[in-house]
Amino acid sequence: MKSTVSIFTEIPETLHESLKNYLETHPDWDENRVLTAALSLFLLQNGDSDRRAARVYLETLFHHSSVETPSIDSPATANLLDTP
Repeated sequence: MKSTVSIFTEIPETLHESLKNYLETHPDWDENRVLTAALSLFLLQNGDSDRRAARVYLETLFHHSSVETPSIDSPATANLLDTP
């Protein structure tokens, strides 16, 4: 995702409460990431199957995480590789 556009929208309060509850238990997600994933998935399912929407959806799910993936050289990964 190279550029972004800000939007302002109103959502039902019950949906907002559900979103807040989700975000409290999933600290690697934020409102922008959730809404981007939801909108891009909606467009994939209901639009013209635009590859750009698919790319945004996949990037949002897999590349936008604030949680670091251990490298193959990290001690945590080395311990996993040593176990039978």
